[in-house]
Amino acid sequence: VKVKIPFGNKYLDAIFSVPEKKPTYGVILTHGAGGDMNFPHLVSLAAYLASHGVLCLRFTCKGLNVAYRAKAFKAVVEYLKLSDDYKLSGVFLAGRSMGSRAAASVIRQLSQGDDDDGFIQGLVCLSYPLHRPKLQSKLRDEDLLLIRCPVLFVSGSADEMCETQLLEGVVSKMEAPKKIHWIDKGNHGMAVKGRTADDVMEEVNAQVFSWLRENIQLQHK
Repeated sequence: VKVKIPFGNKYLDAIFSVPEKKPTYGVILTHGAGGDMNFPHLVSLAAYLASHGVLCLRFTCKGLNVAYRAKAFKAVVEYLKLSDDYKLSGVFLAGRSMGSRAAASVIRQLSQGDDDDGFIQGLVCLSYPLHRPKLQSKLRDEDLLLIRCPVLFVSGSADEMCETQLLEGVVSKMEAPKKIHWIDKGNHGMAVKGRTADDVMEEVNAQVFSWLRENIQLQHK
C-alpha cells in the first residue's frame, strides 16, 4: 500500500507491507545514503516480515544530513503512531547504513524527551556505518551509547565502515540489551564472494525476524 507521509511542507513516499492477519507490531525501515526504499535488501526484508505477521512501513528520504533524516524518521513514527488503519502496540525502527544512524538518533531523542511512551520497542541496524572507511579514530557511537531499548546489529565481517573489533568494543559499552550478527566475509553492501545476494538476504531476514520475535515475546512476559 503506497502512502504519502506529511513532512514539513512536503511529503515522504512510503510503502506499507501488510500481513494477512491484523498485526500487533510493526517495523519502520529506511535506506542508506544512496538509493531509496526500493533498495533490494529493504524490499526483501519488508516482504519477509509481512509474510511472518509483522507490518513493515518503508520510506524514502533523500538527504545526506543525518539530522534531517532523523527528523523525517520522526515524522514517520508519528504518522504510524496516529494511524487509524493500524493500531500497533509498538514499533521497531530499522535502517540500512546511514538510515540506521538516523534511526539511532531518533530513538535517543525520543527516549530523552518526556514523550517516551514505550511505543518504540527496539532498533535494527543493518550495516551500521560506525566510521568512515580508513577513519577508525572517529567513531559514530554517541547515539548508540545513550540508547536503552534492545538493539540488533547485522553487519558484514569485512565491512570497510564497521570494523569488527571496533563495533564489539562499542557494544560492550552499551547499556541496552544488544546482539551482533556478523555476515561472514560480507562487505558494507552485504555482498559476499561465492554467495548470491538472495542467499545473504535470507540470512539477514531470518536473523532480523527471530530477534524481533524474541523481543516481542519478552514484552509479553
